[in-house]
Amino acid sequence: MTFRLTCPVCGKRDVYEFTYGGPERGPRPADDVPAEVHLRWSQFRMNRPGPREEWWYHGAGCGVWFSTRRNSTTNREEPR
Repeated sequence: MTFRLTCPVCGKRDVYEFTYGGPERGPRPADDVPAEVHLRWSQFRMNRPGPREEWWYHGAGCGVWFSTRRNSTTNREEPR
C-alpha cells in the first residue's frame, strides 16, 4: 500500500521517500521524575486506529524531520 505525504520543504511525495519516526509523544519528562515515568514515555506507545500526530523523516529528499497529522485507517493526511 502506498500513500503520499507533504514534506514542508519539497511538497507532496510518495511515502517510500520517508522513514516513519513514530507517534508524537509530547514533551520529554523532567529529569527529577521517577525512572518509570521516563520508561513509559519512551517505550509505551498507543497504536489506536484513526487520526494522530506522527514524526517522519524525508531521507530520500531534503533530510528534514517533520510532524504531520495522518489518519492511520485511511492513510490520508488531515488538517491540524
